[in-house]
Amino acid sequence: MNPAEPKAQLAHGLVDMGVDLPLARREKLLAYLALLYKWNRAYRLTALREGDEAVSHHLLDSLSILPFVPDGRLLDVGSGGGAPGIPLAIARPDLPVTLLDSASKKTAFLLQAVIELDLENVSVHGGRVEQYHPAIGFTAIVSRAFAGLDDFVALSRHLLAADGIWLAMKGSWPRDEIARLPGAARVEAVRPLAVPGIDGKRHLVVMRHAVAA
Repeated sequence: MNPAEPKAQLAHGLVDMGVDLPLARREKLLAYLALLYKWNRAYRLTALREGDEAVSHHLLDSLSILPFVPDGRLLDVGSGGGAPGIPLAIARPDLPVTLLDSASKKTAFLLQAVIELDLENVSVHGGRVEQYHPAIGFTAIVSRAFAGLDDFVALSRHLLAADGIWLAMKGSWPRDEIARLPGAARVEAVRPLAVPGIDGKRHLVVMRHAVAA
């Protein structure tokens, strides 16, 4: 693929989404994608899309939730290849981001990405989400392909600050998953996401504690 193609696709996609990023951050996003390509050939970290779909499905899709990410500490559960946590951290260097995954080969990649991309606002934790007990809860917890909404809430409830939000990235409106939500969580909103280059439906489910944690 011509290196100019993803660069132009990213620039045009960001304009379409109304996201203004300095050139240095756009270049770092593309460097992350190149690193993901490199590692994925050997370790199959994620269902990485090649060619024209790479920028849209791995960078723009992650950045589509930027308007809904609050200030404070962000946890990316089941981070895998680092999306959406790494693109969000690159776009917002003021945002402390923790990437969590239980697979050692994935956390090895995430640690290498943090070093190579010089991501001072990113930390990596290897282990299962239910066994992770940091001293302070997170302002927001995001997942892109981690689990159904019920499991996402049940497994990470202890990690969310009392006034924090869950951000679950989904395809079609997940009515069945919402119906199965435990009483510990309430849906605050389901936001449609418009991602340049993705024809399928995308939604963000925003949830809060039903009662103070």
